[in-house]
Amino acid sequence: MTKNVRITPHPSFDVLAATTAARLITRLLDVQSERGEATVVLTGGSVGIATLRAVAASPARLAVDWAKVNFWFGDERFVPADSADRNAGQAAQALLDYIPVDPLRVHIMAAADQVADAEEAAARYAGELAGAARAEWEGKDDAATDTAPAVPRFDVLLLGLGPDAHIASLFPEMAGIRTKGVPVVAVRNSPKPPAERVSLTLETINSAEEIWIVAAGADKAAAVGLGLAGASEVQVPASGARGKVKTLWLLDEAAAAKVPAALMRVEH
Repeated sequence: MTKNVRITPHPSFDVLAATTAARLITRLLDVQSERGEATVVLTGGSVGIATLRAVAASPARLAVDWAKVNFWFGDERFVPADSADRNAGQAAQALLDYIPVDPLRVHIMAAADQVADAEEAAARYAGELAGAARAEWEGKDDAATDTAPAVPRFDVLLLGLGPDAHIASLFPEMAGIRTKGVPVVAVRNSPKPPAERVSLTLETINSAEEIWIVAAGADKAAAVGLGLAGASEVQVPASGARGKVKTLWLLDEAAAAKVPAALMRVEH
């Protein structure tokens, strides 16, 4: 394990979601206190959406200046905009519709009825990321636009975890997890429906200051174990997720079942 990885178990799914929500609120407050605004990359899935619901239910949410939070998505299902499968729609129903966000700061991937194909959706999102990165860069005193990064600063990037150890829509052995040099990739023939998706690449994910991998359930225990064992990221995408400052594995007890007790709650 690298020195910036921490594994924390929680007694149940509900406690995991509530605690992750509290942690997220605290982190956003800390970043806003330091920089005036904050950026979070959202994830879908059962725990990801439950976490957003817990944020919406928390009285502490009122302390965050939501109008100065930038929201991005780690991946999206390439389906019509009104599909219940869309991560953006689920996030809106869980949280974004209930807090005073700035709509211009909520960055949603294009849907299947808005662009020709997943490749166009990926290219558009890459362009949006580049535009935000350029705006950040130009705001610096010593900025040079020709050296602006491809993506903006991500303060917290949330990831779910599949039983096969996939993260975002980067699946084992598929082209997406191997893709380098571009920030966003179109995913076809996904082993988990729907078949077409759009995802941040691993390089983009690993540009985040902090990555939080949130997983619950006994069906995730093997994936957690493999992800922490240093397996190849091509076979085990979760093993390749590493935040620049910190990587948190936030688990319920069932998902943590195959993690050695010595690693729990210990930062190395």
